[in-house]
Amino acid sequence: MKFVQTIAWNTSREGEMRAVADRFRAENPDPGPGFLGLKLLKDRDQENSYLVVAEFESYDLAMRNSARPEVDAFNKEMMALADGPPTFGNYDVVDENMA
Repeated sequence: MKFVQTIAWNTSREGEMRAVADRFRAENPDPGPGFLGLKLLKDRDQENSYLVVAEFESYDLAMRNSARPEVDAFNKEMMALADGPPTFGNYDVVDENMA
């Protein structure tokens, strides 16, 4: 079953976060086990508010990916640039309708 994780945070250092993300992707061209894709969303109504929607083939593969040392280091570096702790959501995909 597909799995989606959301990560919401606020930051006034968006440019620095993008630079960290760009560097991570350049240094790690293999996105990791089960990773299907990611969307980065910026809230139109709340300044400096962002949401990542990351999709994986399964919950187990998502957890394996999160446990990779390079992913853990990336997450710590990103959250050091946030204005507070992130909020996580963990969802199993129970229906999918692609129009």
